[in-house]
Amino acid sequence: MKNLKMKSARAALDLSQQQLADLVGVSRQTINAIEKGDYNPTIRLCIAICRALNRTLDELFWEEP
Repeated sequence: MKNLKMKSARAALDLSQQQLADLVGVSRQTINAIEKGDYNPTIRLCIAICRALNRTLDELFWEEP
């Protein structure tokens, strides 16, 4: 499932995939794969992304039924 919430939060802060990747210590390809739904990040990475984007885990990673 695509993570459009994360992509939207990143865009709202005017961050590129590369800039977010640099902030959380992963490759741009990892950020791209998460946004496309091709990669399920660890909880540690989820938390780092949330901190970088100033969002909660629920806001970015909770799937609505």
